[in-house]
Amino acid sequence: MSATIKPRVLLTNDDGPPNTTESPYIMGLYRHLTEHLGWDVKVVLPSSQKSWIGKAYHIKEVTRGNYFYPRKDGSGEITAKSRPLQDSEVAEWVLLDGTPATCANVALHNLFKDQIDLVISGPNLGRNTSSAFALSSGTIGAAMSSSLSKKRAIALSYGTVVHPTPTTYFEPAHDLGCRIIKYLWHNWGADDCGLRQGEVDLYSVNIPLVEEILSSDGLKICWTRMWRNSYGRLFKNVSPTGVETVDRLVQTPGPDTNTNTETQASLPNTKNEIGDLLFKWAPEMRGLITPSLDTLPVGSDGWALHQGWVSVTPLRASFGEPQYHESDPENLVWKMKL
Repeated sequence: MSATIKPRVLLTNDDGPPNTTESPYIMGLYRHLTEHLGWDVKVVLPSSQKSWIGKAYHIKEVTRGNYFYPRKDGSGEITAKSRPLQDSEVAEWVLLDGTPATCANVALHNLFKDQIDLVISGPNLGRNTSSAFALSSGTIGAAMSSSLSKKRAIALSYGTVVHPTPTTYFEPAHDLGCRIIKYLWHNWGADDCGLRQGEVDLYSVNIPLVEEILSSDGLKICWTRMWRNSYGRLFKNVSPTGVETVDRLVQTPGPDTNTNTETQASLPNTKNEIGDLLFKWAPEMRGLITPSLDTLPVGSDGWALHQGWVSVTPLRASFGEPQYHESDPENLVWKMKL
């Protein structure tokens, strides 16, 4: 692909519009893509936090949307109708009351049909290394949804290591992320496993936010494969203290979330007596976030992040099947009697 061709980009995420707590990176990456790379970028985001929702779609609800006019600081006006830009506004974005995968599909097929070459999902607040996180990630879900629409996609995630993350790490992360994205775009199709027969559908890129990102040498970047791990308990049983106890505090989503950070979740409205079948989001993450090095396969994304290195994982939009090659159709027919 010619290095002179600049892609028309769709930018989405699963953390929602700019927010210092839940979505601190989206405006910075947008500015780097448009101002530093000079790319044409359209933005369609969930209207609120949608982490851990994977590649889900809402099929019974009408997905409502609004226009958002951000300023450089991330603040901005939300309107029901499109209007001209005003002073200090950066662009017109779209916010949808839907999942990240919904945002990607609506953008590609309804809002900007035949106007997008590359989808970038992220930057996610937190890592998306390992199958346990990747299969749950709304960030990767939006990228996967895009690849199933035959669009090349990159899921970008910033692994949180220091709480709180110094804001001085943000700009170097955006710069590094854009350089990696630019490289992948201009070299797509040159990969060995290299739309559909053989080519990589999407890449998952994980950048750890560590002090070395400020160094002159920067972070090492590795080609990786996905670490196959597993969940522990994700939910905790809770008992109500009374019907009047409606709101409960739950840990906010994201594998790298500060465990002291909580948000409200509500019990469903019901006229029935509230029993003891109540569960809140309270995942046990220690083994996934801080595994010992000897448990991490060399060359995996988890292994790279553990070293403080960037992982770039090529993926296909399909379930990973065990390697099995059989050319004789007769040998594919079951011989056993059920």
